[in-house]
Amino acid sequence: MMFSRILTGLRTKKMETHLILGVLLSICSLSFSQECDQLPHENIDFAGTDIKFVFSPDANHCQQLCTQHPACLFFTFVREDWTKDNRHFYCYLKTTPSGQPNVRTPLLGVTSGFSLKLCNPSPRRPTQQPCLPKVYQNVDFPGSDYRTLFTADYEECQRACTQDPACQFFTFVNVGYTSEKIRYKCFLKFSWAVPILPVVQRKTNVVSGFSRDSHPTQGSKPACRRKLFPSTEIQGNVLATVQAASPEHCQVLCSAHSICTFFTFVRNNFNCQLKENKIEMVLRAKEGVTSGLPARFCQADESWLQVTHENVDFQTSDIRYELMDDASTCQLTCNEDANCQFFTYAKATLSDVMYTRRRCYLKRAITMPAPPKVTKLANVVSGFQQRNCLNFDSHSVA
Repeated sequence: MMFSRILTGLRTKKMETHLILGVLLSICSLSFSQECDQLPHENIDFAGTDIKFVFSPDANHCQQLCTQHPACLFFTFVREDWTKDNRHFYCYLKTTPSGQPNVRTPLLGVTSGFSLKLCNPSPRRPTQQPCLPKVYQNVDFPGSDYRTLFTADYEECQRACTQDPACQFFTFVNVGYTSEKIRYKCFLKFSWAVPILPVVQRKTNVVSGFSRDSHPTQGSKPACRRKLFPSTEIQGNVLATVQAASPEHCQVLCSAHSICTFFTFVRNNFNCQLKENKIEMVLRAKEGVTSGLPARFCQADESWLQVTHENVDFQTSDIRYELMDDASTCQLTCNEDANCQFFTYAKATLSDVMYTRRRCYLKRAITMPAPPKVTKLANVVSGFQQRNCLNFDSHSVA
Protein backbone atom coordinates (compact mmCIF):
# COMPACT_ATOMS: atom_id res chain seq x y z
CA MET A 1 0.00 0.00 0.00
CA MET A 2 2.96 2.32 -0.63
CA PHE A 3 2.30 5.53 -2.51
CA SER A 4 2.53 4.96 -6.25
CA ARG A 5 2.73 7.50 -9.01
CA ILE A 6 -0.67 7.71 -10.56
CA LEU A 7 -1.15 7.24 -14.26
CA THR A 8 2.40 7.93 -15.41
CA GLY A 9 1.17 7.81 -18.97
CA LEU A 10 -1.75 6.57 -21.03
CA ARG A 11 -0.93 4.55 -24.14
CA THR A 12 -3.53 2.97 -26.37
CA LYS A 13 -2.79 -0.69 -26.99
CA LYS A 14 -2.86 -1.48 -30.67
CA MET A 15 -4.68 -4.78 -30.15
CA GLU A 16 -7.42 -3.14 -28.08
CA THR A 17 -7.81 -0.33 -30.62
CA HIS A 18 -8.27 -2.75 -33.50
CA LEU A 19 -10.78 -4.81 -31.55
CA ILE A 20 -12.86 -1.76 -30.65
CA LEU A 21 -12.84 -0.42 -34.20
CA GLY A 22 -13.49 -3.87 -35.60
CA VAL A 23 -16.67 -4.41 -33.60
CA LEU A 24 -18.05 -0.87 -33.90
CA LEU A 25 -20.24 -1.65 -36.89
CA SER A 26 -21.55 -4.79 -35.23
CA ILE A 27 -22.38 -2.95 -32.02
CA CYS A 28 -24.27 -0.29 -33.93
CA SER A 29 -26.36 -2.96 -35.65
CA LEU A 30 -27.36 -4.84 -32.46
CA SER A 31 -31.11 -4.91 -32.11
CA PHE A 32 -32.67 -3.41 -29.00
CA SER A 33 -35.13 -6.30 -29.16
CA GLN A 34 -32.46 -8.36 -27.39
CA GLU A 35 -33.39 -8.96 -23.78
CA CYS A 36 -31.78 -7.10 -20.90
CA ASP A 37 -29.96 -9.79 -18.91
CA GLN A 38 -28.89 -8.45 -15.50
CA LEU A 39 -28.44 -11.80 -13.75
CA PRO A 40 -25.04 -13.30 -12.90
CA HIS A 41 -24.16 -16.64 -14.50
CA GLU A 42 -22.33 -18.42 -11.69
CA ASN A 43 -19.56 -20.89 -12.58
CA ILE A 44 -20.02 -20.27 -16.30
CA ASP A 45 -17.14 -19.03 -18.47
CA PHE A 46 -17.79 -16.95 -21.60
CA ALA A 47 -14.52 -18.17 -23.11
CA GLY A 48 -12.52 -16.11 -25.63
CA THR A 49 -13.33 -12.85 -27.47
CA ASP A 50 -11.52 -10.74 -24.82
CA ILE A 51 -11.07 -7.00 -25.37
CA LYS A 52 -8.94 -6.50 -22.26
CA PHE A 53 -8.83 -7.39 -18.58
CA VAL A 54 -9.10 -5.04 -15.62
CA PHE A 55 -9.27 -5.60 -11.86
CA SER A 56 -12.56 -5.69 -9.96
CA PRO A 57 -13.47 -6.71 -6.40
CA ASP A 58 -16.63 -8.56 -7.48
CA ALA A 59 -18.82 -9.47 -10.44
CA ASN A 60 -21.17 -6.50 -9.96
CA HIS A 61 -18.29 -4.01 -10.26
CA CYS A 62 -17.01 -5.94 -13.29
CA GLN A 63 -20.45 -5.69 -14.89
CA GLN A 64 -20.53 -1.93 -14.30
CA LEU A 65 -17.08 -1.58 -15.94
CA CYS A 66 -18.35 -3.57 -18.92
CA THR A 67 -21.40 -1.31 -19.14
CA GLN A 68 -19.26 1.84 -19.27
CA HIS A 69 -16.66 0.42 -21.66
CA PRO A 70 -17.59 1.52 -25.21
CA ALA A 71 -17.19 -1.92 -26.82
CA CYS A 72 -17.87 -4.43 -24.01
CA LEU A 73 -21.03 -6.54 -24.35
CA PHE A 74 -20.37 -9.27 -21.77
CA PHE A 75 -17.71 -10.33 -19.26
CA THR A 76 -16.22 -13.11 -17.16
CA PHE A 77 -15.02 -12.37 -13.61
CA VAL A 78 -12.50 -14.59 -11.77
CA ARG A 79 -13.66 -14.79 -8.17
CA GLU A 80 -11.73 -15.00 -4.91
CA ASP A 81 -12.47 -18.72 -4.65
CA TRP A 82 -10.75 -19.52 -7.97
CA THR A 83 -8.10 -22.23 -7.38
CA LYS A 84 -6.39 -22.99 -10.71
CA ASP A 85 -3.87 -20.12 -10.55
CA ASN A 86 -3.39 -16.67 -8.98
CA ARG A 87 -5.74 -14.75 -11.28
CA HIS A 88 -8.11 -13.60 -8.56
CA PHE A 89 -10.28 -10.51 -9.16
CA TYR A 90 -9.61 -10.50 -12.92
CA CYS A 91 -12.44 -8.94 -14.94
CA TYR A 92 -12.31 -9.94 -18.62
CA LEU A 93 -14.25 -7.57 -20.89
CA LYS A 94 -15.53 -9.23 -24.06
CA THR A 95 -17.44 -8.68 -27.28
CA THR A 96 -18.69 -10.45 -30.41
CA PRO A 97 -20.47 -9.24 -33.56
CA SER A 98 -23.62 -11.11 -32.48
CA GLY A 99 -23.61 -9.63 -28.98
CA GLN A 100 -23.66 -13.15 -27.52
CA PRO A 101 -20.79 -15.34 -26.25
CA ASN A 102 -19.46 -17.84 -28.76
CA VAL A 103 -18.89 -20.40 -26.00
CA ARG A 104 -20.46 -20.99 -22.58
CA THR A 105 -18.42 -23.45 -20.53
CA PRO A 106 -18.97 -24.67 -16.94
CA LEU A 107 -16.01 -23.50 -14.84
CA LEU A 108 -15.77 -23.30 -11.05
CA GLY A 109 -14.62 -19.99 -9.57
CA VAL A 110 -15.87 -17.59 -12.24
CA THR A 111 -19.00 -15.51 -12.78
CA SER A 112 -20.08 -14.24 -16.18
CA GLY A 113 -22.70 -11.74 -17.25
CA PHE A 114 -23.78 -9.10 -19.71
CA SER A 115 -23.39 -5.37 -20.08
CA LEU A 116 -26.35 -3.33 -18.87
CA LYS A 117 -26.32 -1.21 -22.03
CA LEU A 118 -29.46 -2.92 -23.33
CA CYS A 119 -31.20 -2.26 -20.00
CA ASN A 120 -31.20 1.48 -20.75
CA PRO A 121 -32.09 1.68 -24.45
CA SER A 122 -33.01 5.38 -24.35
CA PRO A 123 -29.85 7.43 -25.04
CA ARG A 124 -31.55 10.53 -23.65
CA ARG A 125 -32.38 9.02 -20.26
CA PRO A 126 -30.12 10.55 -17.59
CA THR A 127 -27.30 8.27 -16.48
CA GLN A 128 -25.73 8.20 -13.03
CA GLN A 129 -22.56 6.73 -11.70
CA PRO A 130 -23.31 3.42 -9.95
CA CYS A 131 -23.59 3.21 -6.19
CA LEU A 132 -21.00 0.72 -4.85
CA PRO A 133 -22.01 0.13 -1.20
CA LYS A 134 -20.20 -3.15 -0.49
CA VAL A 135 -16.98 -3.35 1.49
CA TYR A 136 -14.54 -6.21 1.07
CA GLN A 137 -12.94 -7.99 4.03
CA ASN A 138 -9.34 -9.20 3.55
CA VAL A 139 -9.10 -7.47 0.16
CA ASP A 140 -6.55 -4.76 -0.66
CA PHE A 141 -6.76 -2.06 -3.34
CA PRO A 142 -2.97 -1.43 -3.61
CA GLY A 143 -1.62 1.76 -5.14
CA SER A 144 -3.15 5.15 -6.01
CA ASP A 145 -2.71 6.45 -2.42
CA TYR A 146 -2.72 10.22 -2.08
CA ARG A 147 -3.62 10.75 1.60
CA THR A 148 -3.51 8.71 4.82
CA LEU A 149 -5.03 9.16 8.26
CA PHE A 150 -5.91 7.04 11.28
CA THR A 151 -9.55 6.17 11.91
CA ALA A 152 -11.32 4.07 14.54
CA ASP A 153 -12.81 1.61 12.03
CA TYR A 154 -13.44 1.03 8.33
CA GLU A 155 -16.80 2.84 8.51
CA GLU A 156 -15.03 6.06 9.54
CA CYS A 157 -12.46 5.49 6.78
CA GLN A 158 -15.24 5.13 4.23
CA ARG A 159 -16.91 8.30 5.50
CA ALA A 160 -13.59 10.14 5.15
CA CYS A 161 -13.36 8.91 1.56
CA THR A 162 -16.95 9.92 0.85
CA GLN A 163 -16.42 13.45 2.18
CA ASP A 164 -13.18 13.99 0.23
CA PRO A 165 -14.06 14.89 -3.40
CA ALA A 166 -10.78 13.43 -4.68
CA CYS A 167 -11.25 10.02 -3.03
CA GLN A 168 -12.77 7.22 -5.10
CA PHE A 169 -11.90 4.16 -2.98
CA PHE A 170 -10.02 3.24 0.19
CA THR A 171 -8.24 0.50 2.14
CA PHE A 172 -8.38 0.36 5.96
CA VAL A 173 -5.90 -1.65 8.10
CA ASN A 174 -7.65 -3.21 11.06
CA VAL A 175 -6.43 -4.22 14.52
CA GLY A 176 -5.32 -7.72 13.50
CA TYR A 177 -2.79 -6.56 10.90
CA THR A 178 0.79 -7.88 11.30
CA SER A 179 2.55 -4.52 11.47
CA GLU A 180 1.36 -2.72 14.59
CA LYS A 181 2.57 0.67 13.34
CA ILE A 182 -0.02 0.94 10.59
CA ARG A 183 -3.01 -0.58 12.36
CA TYR A 184 -6.11 1.66 12.09
CA LYS A 185 -4.53 3.41 9.09
CA CYS A 186 -6.90 4.60 6.38
CA PHE A 187 -5.52 4.92 2.84
CA LEU A 188 -7.53 7.26 0.58
CA LYS A 189 -7.07 6.53 -3.11
CA PHE A 190 -7.57 8.30 -6.42
CA SER A 191 -8.90 7.35 -9.84
CA TRP A 192 -10.24 9.54 -12.63
CA ALA A 193 -13.89 10.54 -12.22
CA VAL A 194 -13.82 12.59 -15.45
CA PRO A 195 -13.41 11.13 -18.95
CA ILE A 196 -9.82 10.76 -20.16
CA LEU A 197 -9.17 10.92 -23.90
CA PRO A 198 -7.14 7.86 -24.96
CA VAL A 199 -5.46 9.45 -28.01
CA VAL A 200 -5.59 12.97 -29.46
CA GLN A 201 -3.97 13.55 -32.87
CA ARG A 202 -4.00 16.10 -35.65
CA LYS A 203 -5.88 14.81 -38.69
CA THR A 204 -7.37 16.67 -41.65
CA ASN A 205 -11.09 16.64 -42.42
CA VAL A 206 -12.28 15.77 -38.93
CA VAL A 207 -13.80 17.86 -36.13
CA SER A 208 -13.86 16.80 -32.48
CA GLY A 209 -15.45 18.11 -29.31
CA PHE A 210 -17.17 17.36 -26.01
CA SER A 211 -20.62 16.90 -24.58
CA ARG A 212 -21.62 19.80 -22.38
CA ASP A 213 -22.47 17.27 -19.64
CA SER A 214 -19.22 15.29 -19.82
CA HIS A 215 -17.58 17.01 -16.84
CA PRO A 216 -19.41 17.57 -13.52
CA THR A 217 -19.97 21.14 -12.37
CA GLN A 218 -18.97 22.65 -9.02
CA GLY A 219 -22.54 23.52 -8.07
CA SER A 220 -23.16 27.03 -6.70
CA LYS A 221 -19.53 27.99 -6.19
CA PRO A 222 -18.47 31.45 -7.43
CA ALA A 223 -17.04 31.74 -10.95
CA CYS A 224 -13.30 31.22 -11.31
CA ARG A 225 -10.83 33.71 -12.72
CA ARG A 226 -8.90 31.53 -15.12
CA LYS A 227 -5.15 31.86 -14.71
CA LEU A 228 -3.14 30.65 -17.70
CA PHE A 229 0.48 31.43 -18.57
CA PRO A 230 1.01 31.37 -22.37
CA SER A 231 4.48 30.43 -23.66
CA THR A 232 5.45 29.47 -20.13
CA GLU A 233 6.46 26.21 -18.49
CA ILE A 234 6.03 25.59 -14.77
CA GLN A 235 8.71 23.26 -13.50
CA GLY A 236 7.82 20.48 -11.08
CA ASN A 237 7.51 16.76 -10.55
CA VAL A 238 5.32 15.26 -13.30
CA LEU A 239 2.59 13.18 -11.65
CA ALA A 240 0.94 12.05 -14.87
CA THR A 241 0.81 12.88 -18.54
CA VAL A 242 -2.62 12.58 -20.12
CA GLN A 243 -4.12 13.78 -23.40
CA ALA A 244 -6.08 17.04 -23.58
CA ALA A 245 -7.62 19.06 -26.38
CA SER A 246 -6.68 22.52 -25.06
CA PRO A 247 -5.08 24.34 -22.12
CA GLU A 248 -8.56 24.85 -20.66
CA HIS A 249 -9.25 21.12 -20.84
CA CYS A 250 -5.86 20.44 -19.22
CA GLN A 251 -6.79 22.80 -16.38
CA VAL A 252 -9.97 20.78 -15.74
CA LEU A 253 -7.91 17.58 -15.54
CA CYS A 254 -5.47 19.18 -13.10
CA SER A 255 -8.41 20.35 -10.99
CA ALA A 256 -9.84 16.81 -10.94
CA HIS A 257 -6.54 15.22 -9.88
CA SER A 258 -6.07 14.72 -6.14
CA ILE A 259 -2.61 16.31 -5.76
CA CYS A 260 -2.00 18.36 -8.95
CA THR A 261 -0.67 21.81 -8.05
CA PHE A 262 -0.16 23.14 -11.60
CA PHE A 263 0.03 21.92 -15.19
CA THR A 264 1.74 22.44 -18.55
CA PHE A 265 -0.06 21.82 -21.86
CA VAL A 266 2.10 21.00 -24.91
CA ARG A 267 0.39 22.08 -28.13
CA ASN A 268 2.19 19.95 -30.71
CA ASN A 269 1.33 16.57 -29.12
CA PHE A 270 -1.66 17.49 -26.89
CA ASN A 271 0.17 16.30 -23.77
CA CYS A 272 -1.23 17.61 -20.50
CA GLN A 273 1.51 17.34 -17.88
CA LEU A 274 0.08 17.31 -14.36
CA LYS A 275 2.71 18.45 -11.87
CA GLU A 276 3.27 18.71 -8.13
CA ASN A 277 5.40 21.11 -6.12
CA LYS A 278 3.89 22.37 -2.86
CA ILE A 279 6.99 24.40 -1.94
CA GLU A 280 7.45 26.77 -4.87
CA MET A 281 6.30 27.62 -8.38
CA VAL A 282 9.13 28.17 -10.86
CA LEU A 283 8.15 29.65 -14.24
CA ARG A 284 10.35 29.84 -17.33
CA ALA A 285 9.67 31.01 -20.86
CA LYS A 286 9.06 28.27 -23.41
CA GLU A 287 7.32 28.44 -26.79
CA GLY A 288 4.63 25.95 -27.73
CA VAL A 289 3.32 25.38 -24.20
CA THR A 290 0.76 26.92 -21.88
CA SER A 291 0.76 26.45 -18.11
CA GLY A 292 -1.73 27.19 -15.40
CA LEU A 293 -3.21 26.50 -11.97
CA PRO A 294 -6.13 24.26 -10.95
CA ALA A 295 -9.55 25.63 -10.03
CA ARG A 296 -11.00 23.56 -7.17
CA PHE A 297 -12.79 26.08 -4.97
CA CYS A 298 -14.78 27.92 -7.61
CA GLN A 299 -16.98 27.19 -10.63
CA ALA A 300 -14.67 26.73 -13.63
CA ASP A 301 -15.53 28.40 -16.91
CA GLU A 302 -17.23 25.72 -19.02
CA SER A 303 -17.08 27.55 -22.35
CA TRP A 304 -14.28 25.16 -23.44
CA LEU A 305 -16.87 22.39 -23.68
CA GLN A 306 -18.64 24.22 -26.50
CA VAL A 307 -15.48 24.70 -28.58
CA THR A 308 -14.96 22.31 -31.49
CA HIS A 309 -11.47 21.42 -32.65
CA GLU A 310 -10.88 21.44 -36.40
CA ASN A 311 -8.49 18.82 -37.79
CA VAL A 312 -8.20 17.13 -34.39
CA ASP A 313 -9.13 13.46 -33.90
CA PHE A 314 -10.23 11.91 -30.59
CA GLN A 315 -9.30 8.36 -31.53
CA THR A 316 -11.06 5.13 -30.42
CA SER A 317 -13.65 4.80 -27.60
CA ASP A 318 -16.55 4.74 -30.09
CA ILE A 319 -19.97 3.69 -28.81
CA ARG A 320 -21.77 4.16 -32.15
CA TYR A 321 -21.97 6.41 -35.21
CA GLU A 322 -24.77 8.23 -37.02
CA LEU A 323 -24.93 10.02 -40.37
CA MET A 324 -24.92 13.82 -39.92
CA ASP A 325 -24.72 16.83 -42.23
CA ASP A 326 -22.27 18.82 -40.13
CA ALA A 327 -20.20 18.88 -36.93
CA SER A 328 -22.69 21.14 -35.13
CA THR A 329 -25.42 18.52 -35.44
CA CYS A 330 -22.93 15.91 -34.25
CA GLN A 331 -22.15 17.96 -31.14
CA LEU A 332 -25.86 18.47 -30.46
CA THR A 333 -26.43 14.70 -30.76
CA CYS A 334 -23.62 14.06 -28.28
CA ASN A 335 -25.12 16.62 -25.88
CA GLU A 336 -28.49 14.84 -26.02
CA ASP A 337 -27.07 11.34 -25.53
CA ALA A 338 -26.46 10.63 -21.84
CA ASN A 339 -23.81 8.04 -22.73
CA CYS A 340 -21.78 10.34 -25.00
CA GLN A 341 -18.86 12.26 -23.50
CA PHE A 342 -16.97 13.36 -26.63
CA PHE A 343 -17.18 12.94 -30.41
CA THR A 344 -15.37 13.09 -33.73
CA TYR A 345 -17.11 14.09 -36.97
CA ALA A 346 -15.65 13.02 -40.32
CA LYS A 347 -16.02 15.60 -43.09
CA ALA A 348 -14.35 13.23 -45.57
CA THR A 349 -13.52 9.52 -45.76
CA LEU A 350 -10.14 8.74 -44.22
CA SER A 351 -8.31 5.65 -45.45
CA ASP A 352 -6.07 5.05 -42.42
CA VAL A 353 -8.85 4.77 -39.84
CA MET A 354 -12.45 3.63 -39.90
CA TYR A 355 -13.86 7.11 -40.45
CA THR A 356 -16.30 7.63 -43.30
CA ARG A 357 -17.64 10.90 -44.67
CA ARG A 358 -20.59 12.48 -42.80
CA ARG A 359 -20.38 10.06 -39.88
CA CYS A 360 -20.65 11.35 -36.34
CA TYR A 361 -18.75 9.03 -34.00
CA LEU A 362 -20.06 9.23 -30.42
CA LYS A 363 -17.53 8.22 -27.77
CA ARG A 364 -17.13 7.61 -24.05
CA ALA A 365 -14.61 6.48 -21.42
CA ILE A 366 -14.93 4.68 -18.08
CA THR A 367 -15.36 7.16 -15.22
CA MET A 368 -16.56 4.94 -12.34
CA PRO A 369 -14.14 4.17 -9.47
CA ALA A 370 -11.72 1.47 -10.64
CA PRO A 371 -8.77 0.26 -8.54
CA PRO A 372 -5.59 -0.32 -10.57
CA LYS A 373 -5.19 -3.68 -8.77
CA VAL A 374 -7.13 -5.90 -6.35
CA THR A 375 -5.41 -8.52 -4.17
CA LYS A 376 -6.03 -10.71 -1.14
CA LEU A 377 -4.55 -9.34 2.11
CA ALA A 378 -5.47 -10.47 5.61
CA ASN A 379 -6.86 -7.96 8.12
CA VAL A 380 -7.63 -5.10 5.75
CA VAL A 381 -10.97 -3.80 4.47
CA SER A 382 -11.46 -2.01 1.15
CA GLY A 383 -14.38 -0.21 -0.44
CA PHE A 384 -15.64 2.77 -2.43
CA GLN A 385 -16.84 6.30 -1.75
CA GLN A 386 -20.58 6.64 -1.18
CA ARG A 387 -21.24 9.98 -2.88
CA ASN A 388 -23.16 8.15 -5.60
CA CYS A 389 -25.46 6.52 -3.04
CA LEU A 390 -28.60 8.00 -1.53
CA ASN A 391 -27.73 6.68 1.94
CA PHE A 392 -24.09 7.21 2.88
CA ASP A 393 -24.44 5.14 6.06
CA SER A 394 -25.61 1.90 4.40
CA HIS A 395 -23.04 -0.90 4.40
CA SER A 396 -22.92 -4.54 3.52
CA VAL A 397 -19.91 -6.75 4.01
CA ALA A 398 -18.76 -9.21 1.33
